[in-house]
Amino acid sequence: MGDSLVDLLCRLADEHKGAASCDSEKVVIGLVGRGIQSSRTPGMHEREARRLGIGYSYLLLDFDRLGFPDAAIGDLIAAAQIAGFQGLNVTHPFKQAVIPVLDALSPEARAIGAVNTIVFAGGRKEGHNTDGWGFAESFREAMTGASMGSVAMFGAGGAGAAVANALMEMGVGRLFVVDSQPDRASDLASRMGALFGGRVEAWPDLAAAVRMANGIVNTTPVGMAKYPGTPFDTALLTAEKWVADIVYFPMETELLIAARKIGCRTLPGIGMAIYQAVRAFELFTGRKADRRAMADHFEAAA
Repeated sequence: MGDSLVDLLCRLADEHKGAASCDSEKVVIGLVGRGIQSSRTPGMHEREARRLGIGYSYLLLDFDRLGFPDAAIGDLIAAAQIAGFQGLNVTHPFKQAVIPVLDALSPEARAIGAVNTIVFAGGRKEGHNTDGWGFAESFREAMTGASMGSVAMFGAGGAGAAVANALMEMGVGRLFVVDSQPDRASDLASRMGALFGGRVEAWPDLAAAVRMANGIVNTTPVGMAKYPGTPFDTALLTAEKWVADIVYFPMETELLIAARKIGCRTLPGIGMAIYQAVRAFELFTGRKADRRAMADHFEAAA
């Protein structure tokens, strides 16, 4: 794609409302993924930057909308760096696919094996992961006292890896990893097991995992507008379990609605979305973001 892709990114930056062009000294960031047109992340970042007096443009680089194949991810990252972007956020399905084209990984990203934030600095492409911290902060804030003896986690992709790491660091006794691709679940369990011992297991029996767990976390895209439904039969739930979903659009997923009707304590994905954005904004700008203001920005971006 080469120069034409660089030109495309510069044109998109120039056309963006309130844009910082590729020739300016303002901050230009992009979100790379598929099916991301409903994301509130651009509004959060731009409003916080405006509050701090920073010129800031946040672009949606939606591979579905642009018609790009997954294989173009490396070319797009290289083009964004050349075009003068300060960084990129990365979402489904690229959080693991971007790693081979990066020059360095933060300790968190290396442990998790997934990247959701890329910072261009000193000619290098540095990968970070703010998802795990975002989930942990959200959980600690809203789920005080939740039983952590055993947790069933659905999804072993990039977001799943970040959440698994966060759950183990928060002291989960046993983590059952369930994925539609058993090999992927086994790989994540093996990587997490190397860090946390034998407390992480790939679990092929979906129903048994739910029944045994004190809490359930959905880290798959199931529940998003593009992927409606639930990751498992919610009839398996009982009122004493808690249920968390990292999907935040819609904020009330089918899973959370069903769980709440049964009597489960629930955690929506909004908190993780806000807190991962707080940390990413700070990495992009070197400025401290205000958590409460970012939450307000999230609501304003609705």
